[in-house]
Amino acid sequence: MKNQYKKLGTGLCITGIIIGLISYFVIGSVPLTAVGISAIMIGMTCIVLACTHPSLSPQVYQLMLITGLENTTVLLDGLGLSDKAVYIPSTMGNGYQQALIPLEGNVEMNLIKEKIPDRLIVRYGQNPEDRAISVTTPGSICLDRFETVPGPTADEIETAVNYILSEVLDIADSASVILVNDKVYVAVSNPKLIFEDSCYYQYLGSPIASIIAAISSEALGRPIRISEEILEKKLSTITLEVLL
Repeated sequence: MKNQYKKLGTGLCITGIIIGLISYFVIGSVPLTAVGISAIMIGMTCIVLACTHPSLSPQVYQLMLITGLENTTVLLDGLGLSDKAVYIPSTMGNGYQQALIPLEGNVEMNLIKEKIPDRLIVRYGQNPEDRAISVTTPGSICLDRFETVPGPTADEIETAVNYILSEVLDIADSASVILVNDKVYVAVSNPKLIFEDSCYYQYLGSPIASIIAAISSEALGRPIRISEEILEKKLSTITLEVLL
């Protein structure tokens, strides 16, 4: 498909140049000259499409994502982890958003007092057991799309979530956000990125939930944990717990 766009565009440009030159300098016909210019413009558009058309199908990208998720799951299972990840804003880390998975179960991750270093295994508290695995998530990468950090209101978080899910990634029709005290309730309409239940979800949530958690954490400037997620074809609901 990419080569077809390029061939079509090149052919239209060459044809348009020939028609335009002959019509203007030989025949002296303005309408035919306009036809030649139009052909050149359409040809250039086709060439641009050839340059921007994805070289891989969406199915290939989905396969790569599933493979990455499964490999991460094997790693986390091998460490015997049990707690859910805590998404922390870039201000609490090394300049970028991270998710921390405690190495010890049943610990209070709301005791983070110092900046988290840029390492795989990090210390977030003063006690010997206050250690966690630091990972980059789909949501962490999506934050690079924002020129400015979203504000801490429900409307601003909702706008940011819709921008990423609907406009940038096209993996959901829309999302609504309700912020009540230390809870963030999100409803995602027609999610298009749904996988079979995986142990990966136990730690980091689904890719869509991960994106929403990362955006919410960055907007509120506080750590966030995915406390509940109900995945359905028409409407998925996600509940986030705001820590600290």
